[in-house]
Amino acid sequence: MNTTEANVAQSDGASSDAGGRRTVLGAPTALRTNGRVAPLGIDASSLHFNWRADTTQSAKRVQIATAPAFEALDLAWDSDQEEAGATVQFPYSGEGLQSRTKYWWRAQYWDQAGERSPWSVPATFETGMDDSAWNAHWVGSPSTSPKDDRTLYFRREAELSSAVVRGRAYVSALGWYRLFLNGRDITGHALVPRWTPFDKFAEYQVYDVTDHFREGVNTIGVAVADGRYRGVLGIWNRRANYGDHLGVLAQLELELADGSHVTISSDESWRVGEGRIQRSDPKYGERVDFRISDSDWLKPGGNALNEKAPKLLEHVPPKLIAEDTARVESVETLRGEISRTPSGAQLIDFGQNFAGVARVRLSGPAGRMARLDYSEVLTPEGEVDTNYLATLKPGGQWFQRDEAIMSGRPIDYTPWFTIHGFRYVAVYGSDYDLTSSDVEGIVLSSRMDQIASFHASDQRLEQLWRNAFWSMRSNFTDTATDCPTRERSGWTGDVQVFSPTALQLADSGPFLRRYLRNLAAEQNPDGTVPAVIPAEDSPGHSRNRLFRDVASTSVGWGDVAVMLPWDIYRYTGDESVLRSQYASARAWVEQLCKRAETKRRWSRRLRSGVGQLERYILDTGYHWGEWLRPDTEMLPEIARNFVLSRSAIATAYYANSTRLLSKIAETLGNDQDATRFRELSANVRRAWRAAFVRQEGSRIADDKQDDYVRALAFDLLENPEQRARALARLVSLIEKADDHLGTGFLSTPMLLSTLVDEGRPDVAFRLLFQETSPSWLAQIRRGATTIWETWEGYNKKGEAHESHNHYALGSVVQFLQERIAGLAPMEPGYRRLRIAPQVGGGLRSASVVIETPYGPASSAWSLDDDNILHLKVLVPPGSSAEVHIGDARFDVFSGEHEFRERIPSSASAGWVRK
Repeated sequence: MNTTEANVAQSDGASSDAGGRRTVLGAPTALRTNGRVAPLGIDASSLHFNWRADTTQSAKRVQIATAPAFEALDLAWDSDQEEAGATVQFPYSGEGLQSRTKYWWRAQYWDQAGERSPWSVPATFETGMDDSAWNAHWVGSPSTSPKDDRTLYFRREAELSSAVVRGRAYVSALGWYRLFLNGRDITGHALVPRWTPFDKFAEYQVYDVTDHFREGVNTIGVAVADGRYRGVLGIWNRRANYGDHLGVLAQLELELADGSHVTISSDESWRVGEGRIQRSDPKYGERVDFRISDSDWLKPGGNALNEKAPKLLEHVPPKLIAEDTARVESVETLRGEISRTPSGAQLIDFGQNFAGVARVRLSGPAGRMARLDYSEVLTPEGEVDTNYLATLKPGGQWFQRDEAIMSGRPIDYTPWFTIHGFRYVAVYGSDYDLTSSDVEGIVLSSRMDQIASFHASDQRLEQLWRNAFWSMRSNFTDTATDCPTRERSGWTGDVQVFSPTALQLADSGPFLRRYLRNLAAEQNPDGTVPAVIPAEDSPGHSRNRLFRDVASTSVGWGDVAVMLPWDIYRYTGDESVLRSQYASARAWVEQLCKRAETKRRWSRRLRSGVGQLERYILDTGYHWGEWLRPDTEMLPEIARNFVLSRSAIATAYYANSTRLLSKIAETLGNDQDATRFRELSANVRRAWRAAFVRQEGSRIADDKQDDYVRALAFDLLENPEQRARALARLVSLIEKADDHLGTGFLSTPMLLSTLVDEGRPDVAFRLLFQETSPSWLAQIRRGATTIWETWEGYNKKGEAHESHNHYALGSVVQFLQERIAGLAPMEPGYRRLRIAPQVGGGLRSASVVIETPYGPASSAWSLDDDNILHLKVLVPPGSSAEVHIGDARFDVFSGEHEFRERIPSSASAGWVRK
């Protein structure tokens, strides 16, 4: 007989201590503006605030002021007391705020009993620059050659009459740039500006430069290299996708101690020349000549090589936008171990696959070239493998390679304007015998706080969790990319499947919102979505026809327009993303509807079809399908996708996206759209069943594992009997594959959870703990430190193939945290939690801690020798939880809770809960 003991706390709304006395509410903490702490240079047109409270909030209030004392004359906005609502955010609804102004804001709240909290400690934000405030000009090299690939060095001197008491620099570039003031590197390792559709808009950065100026002569320098603007992009390695000429835009606003104001703006009075960096490409690498001084151009009276007056640029982004997510910068450093390859090269092994650059000490006679080759893998012979991605790059080209011409003195070399995906670096041409202290791996990623940690009694699962985290870190750079090595493109399908995992691993909401802003800007007029975002396409400079014209129709990829906003809302409570992206999401669904209604593929016209329901079958356009199932190759799969309609997959996603769009419309109060799309989804589901379900669910579509996963996960089947037959067939296919999965990118994230939901956790655990390929642990056995693009990763000769740093298949981490450890959101932003640990697979313990918008939440369980489950739960203030243990359910409020239950001895194989 099972026994359950629970320590269930009272509702936190009571705000009483053990003696029944009222407790004093604490002030709001963890204040953020647009999801960021004290942002500098923010878009004032779409502000929202959030914080943490001690209890459930019934009402909220925000004040904004131009001074920290919040005197009446300084108040810019007072919301007064407003009902809290369901969202964790508080949107700004006042008048327009001033440009380039620092504001202080504070918050307070009321609990369920009407008690009011103290004001919070003030937080700050600073608005960016209005369009009308820019007087700087885009300037570039006077060279007119489109083949010019030199890095540019801009400079300007300015004499100030007194010290600077407040200074701001507003800077952008066509290319990646570094800002220098009086010889000091202000930008550092940051790769800015972020990759956007440069033919539509470009980001600018804001720097506090108060302490970097002095009375007298000051030198301003900006180095600009290709970056994403002019550098090699995508699967075809095309260069200059947005323009041929690099440029810089800079405006420095300085308030001096003598009361004067000085504006220094980029114009034709600046100078531009060349310097130490001869060429620098984000994908191929950098070449630098250390015989050239890197300080002369930054000194008063100095100059760059071949210095000239710049020219004003005509082909520039039509709009500038403020940063709304953290920059790509150094987030960690790694130490390396040194050895020799069979060929004699010095080999650095950082022990972890990552994205970034290396610092390496080099030495050699003046004029000798040292070379650094970067790779994720070694050949079977132990050399750095630079050819395993060669099928998708022109033969013999410079790729993931940095070259340094020696000056005759030892130097520490770190490239400025490139990023590599690697674990290993081979060093050629240097006389210096490296030690571990002479090298450093500089990890580059968008700076996002890690918000989760996971532990389990099986260390392989912990390694799997780390691998997914590192793949996310490697690919969440200046956009969400597929890999840091080969094409480095923002594939929509990869983002779609991984975003629920990303949102519970790191504070990635602002980063993913920027991805969606780019998507909305590049969405085609007919509502279709390019398969990569940014689309690597710019009128007059490049034409990315595969992704813009052909693959923009693919379901599972374009559905990111609907699914990602909903995921962000579910995990962060950010309702504003639903409003800002609604038009984009609706446009995607509308074009699905039009294509289903107006076009028929010949293969369906030759058959009787499903009568009037044919109008809901989506059988046109190109679809990537269930991309990269085990034992499939890329090029043959692409060819099959052109021939086959993939209508079963396409129609399933059509049904799912209309269902989600209905939920989004309902959340936003758009009842008319909510009803329309809910009814449309029901009709598409009926059509899908009529067209693709046979033998009452025992056979579906192409009879692949993913067909049954989608049917169950998207709730496409009609009744419990059909679900039972579909589940039985799915299990049969898995067992026929000797307990190996047969799913690709789209369905793998849903596979294990679907099996658990349908009552077969035992099968889910057999798949999770499978050690031979295709499986997650097969990669772990082969020493993977990131998630691979394909299940195999190596051919039969032991040679690596395809990317070894793709996060898509790492979406299994969602299962580790939400099912095994058992912590998931029931309501948006974790306002209510579902805690339901799934015991099984021989695990003796598992735990997860997540920093939710309400505060830290955790679920930790362990089995003792008597097979008694011990569960400890932490529910944050203002949230509540529904705890499931076996057939028992408990509703608990904020605080710590403990539960005990004896479970069946069969739990080691997978505890089957009802």
